[in-house]
Amino acid sequence: MTFPNREIVERVRRDYPAGTRVELVRMEDVQAPPMGTLGTVEGVDDTASLLMNWDNGSHLNVIYGVDAVRKIE
Repeated sequence: MTFPNREIVERVRRDYPAGTRVELVRMEDVQAPPMGTLGTVEGVDDTASLLMNWDNGSHLNVIYGVDAVRKIE
């Protein structure tokens, strides 16, 4: 896995501040919530992964460059 540079991490932090609502589009993990699950971003770590609180109770993070979500406006 290649880690994103500082500029990417800062961009993700600007685009997904804590409290942002998202919908899961794709997650490559056997324990992933079902596609379409809604959740709230709790923060962004130093690898640009979204720290999540999914509405179904899961806290599985969204991995930058692997998983995908879309913002709920």
